[in-house]
Order: sequence, then structure tokens, then C-alpha cells
Amino acid sequence: MRFFSALSLLCLFVLQPAWGENISLKIGKHNIHAEIANTPQSREQGLMQRGRLCANCGMLFIFERADRYSFWMKNTPLPLSIAFIAIDGTILNIEEMQPNTLVTHDAQGDALYALEMNSGWFTRNGIKRGITVQGLRQAPIGH
Repeated sequence: MRFFSALSLLCLFVLQPAWGENISLKIGKHNIHAEIANTPQSREQGLMQRGRLCANCGMLFIFERADRYSFWMKNTPLPLSIAFIAIDGTILNIEEMQPNTLVTHDAQGDALYALEMNSGWFTRNGIKRGITVQGLRQAPIGH
């Protein structure tokens, strides 16, 4: 029984997804702590099954190349806001996303990044299209 438990724990650690990495970002005067989703598996999982995020926490999706990406909220119980971000760090557009829906939210230009935060976070903090997200250069490239 001990062997099985140890083997199970080992499998949990070995098979851990790559989204355990974090990054500090800054938008205007606001500091953000973001988990990184930069693999196909971590981007697919995103914030699914999460019940909450701290006030200035989010998830940064990083892609291999800039494109017009779309997001939905399947199996995601908390309402979120998403900012699609160009390769130079400029916010292309911000969308509000309702929980547990298949409604798509699209980048309005070629995005290399997408940042999900609690619903209304960008509006509450005066963050709009055209503002630059700082700290993205330290982000590990998507693969």
C-alpha cells in the first residue's frame, strides 16, 4: 500500500502541468501576479474549475505566434475579464466573460498574449484598449 501511495504521489509531481510558473506584470500603477499558461495543455485548462482568484491575480496565456485567438468559459465557474495583448504589450481589446458559457470572445487584432482577471478588474482600474502591459518580456515563450 505504501508503494502505491508513493507511486501515486510521484505520478502527480511528474505529470504536473506546466502552468505552475508565475510572472509579475504591471499595468499603469497596478501590480499583477499571474500564473502562466504557455503550453497547449495549460492553455486548454486555463482557469477551468477554479472558484476564485485573489484581487490582483490572473492568468497570462502566451502563444507561439500572434494571431486572432478566441476564448470561451466552458467549465469555468467564475466570471472573468480578458485583455487580448499584442506582441508589443499593447492591449488590443478587453472583453467580459460570463461563467460556464460557450460564447466566444475574440481578439480584435493579432494577439500574442491574453490576460484573464476577475470580472470587471480592468474597468475598475481604468485599464483600456491601447494601454501597455509591462513585464511581458520576462514571460517564457509559448510552445
